[in-house]
Amino acid sequence: MRAIALLAAITAMPASTVMAQEPDRETPRRFAVGVQAGTPGLGFQAQYSINDYVVLRGGYDVLQWQTDDTYDGVDYDADIDFQSPGAFIDLHPFKNGLFVSGGAYFGDRSIDLDATPTENVNIGGAIFTPEQVGRLSGRIDLENTAPFLGLGYDDTFSRDRRFGFRVLAGAAFGDSPRVNLNASGGTLSDQPLLQERLAQEERQIQEDADDYKILPVVQIGLNYRF
Repeated sequence: MRAIALLAAITAMPASTVMAQEPDRETPRRFAVGVQAGTPGLGFQAQYSINDYVVLRGGYDVLQWQTDDTYDGVDYDADIDFQSPGAFIDLHPFKNGLFVSGGAYFGDRSIDLDATPTENVNIGGAIFTPEQVGRLSGRIDLENTAPFLGLGYDDTFSRDRRFGFRVLAGAAFGDSPRVNLNASGGTLSDQPLLQERLAQEERQIQEDADDYKILPVVQIGLNYRF
């Protein structure tokens, strides 16, 4: 009789009370942070897994590099400075590491140009001496917003462990870069003849700089899940 009475009492208890006595299940670890390296530079990122299919991702990459670039026959010292925050949605259609990514990069991305000719140069279709030109300085500004599409593998949320590995390949798309070119310190630097040729030179550099409309993105990264 006592057993029957006890069973009846348990049956009458609210469901919430019974559930409260069950062992707590571990809360899913849906956040992750990580570091990355690739063509956009070095950076960090944060991720949030909405479910097994969708991951929200934000990152910030910095690329600073000095190199030599030749535009329209003139050799420039090029100072590349890309500051690229980004926001992305990663879709995992098979609930595993394989994902398709879409989003955009934002921020300032520019290339500073500097040249001091030591011999005659062709500027905008005309020949000038180093004394006439002086110093050439310019800037190539890329579009601040560049939509991105990519494909990758990231096992951060598809495996039950703290660390995850990520690799990504894709492309960022933007409009034509803006080019500005100036001359200083030469005998013709501020004269209409050279200024007209500099305007023509800008248009020619613009054609070369159109290669930056599509930027390849290749990255590898390591994440920590918590």
